[in-house]
Amino acid sequence: MDLFLICLSGFLILLGIAGSFLPVIPGPLTAWAGLFVLNWVSSITYSLQFLITSFSVALFIFLLDILIPILGAKKFGGGKGSTYGASIGLVIGILFLGPFGILIGPFFGAFFGELIANQKNKKGALKAAFGALIGFLSGVFLKFIVGLSFGYYFLQALCTARTALL
Repeated sequence: MDLFLICLSGFLILLGIAGSFLPVIPGPLTAWAGLFVLNWVSSITYSLQFLITSFSVALFIFLLDILIPILGAKKFGGGKGSTYGASIGLVIGILFLGPFGILIGPFFGAFFGELIANQKNKKGALKAAFGALIGFLSGVFLKFIVGLSFGYYFLQALCTARTALL
């Protein structure tokens, strides 16, 4: 049973790291679920304080990730069109352009989303797209750092408990 829980935990943490780049997966919360599952392994225990603190960090980053692209787009004059467009552009960009789509997709998605929503000027849409991209990349960076840190705690717990696991 321990081996299954370790594998499930590792999968959730990897999925959480992937969720840093994919907007449909709540990355920090998924990675935290991996730590929570790992806590059920007989030879690995995290303190309640660690679990609560790490969950609070994951929840805060998850909520902040929702706000950062909106604030970035608004700071540069955009609205909801650029924010929704950036998310849609990310998915389409990853599907068709792979890793390059992570940068190109949100930018063009925000640009076209702002043009569709406002239909005013291309210069304003370009500025909003740049703001949404900055906000999106900031959120990705924060989620990635949290996912990696949870991965570190996963590996640290496995290394500490390896004699008991063998």
